[in-house]
Amino acid sequence: MPADRSAEPPAEDLPEDLTRLAALHGVATSYRPSPDRTVPASAAAVTLALAALGVDASTPAAVRTALTAREDELRARLLPPTVVRWEGGATPAALAALPPGTRLRVDTEQGERLDGAGPLPPGVHRLTATAPDGRSAEAHLIVAPARLPDPGVRAHGLLVQLYSLLSRRSWGMGDLGDLGELAAWAGRSLGAGFVQVNPLHAAVPGAPTDPSPYRPSSRRFPDPVHLRIEDVPEYAYVTDPERARALRERAARLRAGVLEEGALIDRDAVWELKRDALELLHEVPLGPGRRAAYCDYLAEQGTALEDHATWCALAEVHGPDWHLWPEGLRDPRSADTDRARTELMDRVDFHARITWLTDTQLTAAQRTAREAGMPVGLVHDLAVGVHPRGADSWAQQQYYAAGMSVGAPPDAFNALGQDWGLPPWRPDRLAECGYAPFRGLLRGLFRYAGALRVDHVMGLFRLWWVPEGRPPTEGTYVHYDAEAMLAVLVLEAGRAGAVVIGEDLGTVEPGVREALRERGVLGTSVLWFERDWTGDGGPLPPERWRADCLATATTHDLPSTAARLTGEHVELRHRLGLLTRPLEEERAEASADTAEWLEVLARLGLLHATGGDTGTPAEEAEIQAVHRFLLRTPARMVGIWLPDAVGDRRPQNLPGTWDQYPNWRLPVADAEGRPVTLEDLAASPRLHALIDVVRERGGRDG
Repeated sequence: MPADRSAEPPAEDLPEDLTRLAALHGVATSYRPSPDRTVPASAAAVTLALAALGVDASTPAAVRTALTAREDELRARLLPPTVVRWEGGATPAALAALPPGTRLRVDTEQGERLDGAGPLPPGVHRLTATAPDGRSAEAHLIVAPARLPDPGVRAHGLLVQLYSLLSRRSWGMGDLGDLGELAAWAGRSLGAGFVQVNPLHAAVPGAPTDPSPYRPSSRRFPDPVHLRIEDVPEYAYVTDPERARALRERAARLRAGVLEEGALIDRDAVWELKRDALELLHEVPLGPGRRAAYCDYLAEQGTALEDHATWCALAEVHGPDWHLWPEGLRDPRSADTDRARTELMDRVDFHARITWLTDTQLTAAQRTAREAGMPVGLVHDLAVGVHPRGADSWAQQQYYAAGMSVGAPPDAFNALGQDWGLPPWRPDRLAECGYAPFRGLLRGLFRYAGALRVDHVMGLFRLWWVPEGRPPTEGTYVHYDAEAMLAVLVLEAGRAGAVVIGEDLGTVEPGVREALRERGVLGTSVLWFERDWTGDGGPLPPERWRADCLATATTHDLPSTAARLTGEHVELRHRLGLLTRPLEEERAEASADTAEWLEVLARLGLLHATGGDTGTPAEEAEIQAVHRFLLRTPARMVGIWLPDAVGDRRPQNLPGTWDQYPNWRLPVADAEGRPVTLEDLAASPRLHALIDVVRERGGRDG
């Protein structure tokens, strides 16, 4: 379907000086929504993006001044702020361009001083260059493995939104105890190699809290709402049994409301309950060993954790939007903030401690997964950005582009573009600090991840910046040093022995998938989107799928397989008024698409007999056939969307909706919409039949 060109900005010839200035700062002056079309960016979009990078381009004279300054800076410098060196690779271009006779010295992160021309250990080091004419310069030197190792054995696994996975023990939403149970069962009984979950980043508190796990307060630290309270060791030593019993009774009511009465998952009510429980546990002194472990965590996390806990404490007093705090508190390094931190020390300690508790349960869940025989274990999800009012945007505000939001340009599926409401990182500030925020973020996540899914992995290369107060159509792309971003990702994943999966669905800039593949980063392939776009446009034969990917039938943002097979996804969008074409036209297209895939499945002998006393119901057989197809591809990892195993019709998230649909608040349910507990899943004949199909095929092809 072609894009609505009426939504595109009018063609505009940018002045040559502005175009050159933009290029020198990585700001795009056009974009290509399809290979055969180029859409120019407006002068306003380019000017505002430059302003967010600290470059004044408001007048022709200012552009000329900025252009001269940038050209002089680039001409005079010996080294860029960050240099990347791949192990076994060619000499970095920045080093090859140095004047002959330049001396190189490297102070490694391991504390050694080495000759920069020799072998270097992986890490982020300090590079000093001294030219024969006496000029010298320093830079961050990222030395990374050439690529991540192959994931090894082929693995199948489960994909689930953790909050949606309730057990008979959870307190109103799925928790880390449930995750450990799921991993132990799936690894030992289902032969699963991994379990992938949604981002578990800390959320912005509020009334109501934004339920989306993709707009977190902090990506660096996890959210204690996921804690299993009874698994905290101090719970056994609570001295007030009445308060403990009251907490359990509240938990039972929340659980029953979802599982028995059809209520939605109420994250705010769950957090209110768990916060009360954690306040009670905070009164229990830590034993010597636990105290020592907590102190080690504080020392290891350092300023980053102190900032996060301080933001949480200040948010309790002044509200969650730090832009509205007293002016002196808007700066994490101000004297006012330092005084407030001291005054609120008990609350700062409370938030630091519950962050530690969450980290320990996440680590335990990954350990459980590996002990259950999973070669990968838990696959965590890295959101593309953070909430503009949250902890990270306060603590690291110097790294974010003020007045900008991340989004997407107009395309064939959304003629108006998208604004995700997430402030972007400034590429210049990242380079100047050797990508320290990105390194810290990844290191924190890899503490308890066997693999990491990077949402919108194309953001390592470029992001669509939308000026505040303007529609997404008036944005432009800003480029990042993709080599440096990838080097940090490969370095940290390699240190952790973890797999990396890039979510590369949708429009992808040429060369991105090739660059990711070169470094051992897997992609994401979804059945319904895999077509022979260079041929007849029909379903891509399984043998032609790429091997370096996680292959699935669906994702959290797409209809479940049952909904797609039955056409329920079209009916849902019709009921919500989201269709852009007549209902019958939408139905016909969806039906034709499904029929085409079913014909392929039948032709390949993957769709087995249905009906009768012993046959499998048609819909269930079709879902099994879809997964037989996935297992016939060479994909390294094959994921099963857990709701597909029980016939759930409802998407967890319906893009384009806010209050029209209960996004991020639905428990896993069966085909009739009845919630299915973790215990029910373990006993489900339908689930076991699907897993038998996957294990049989995986064992034969693996």
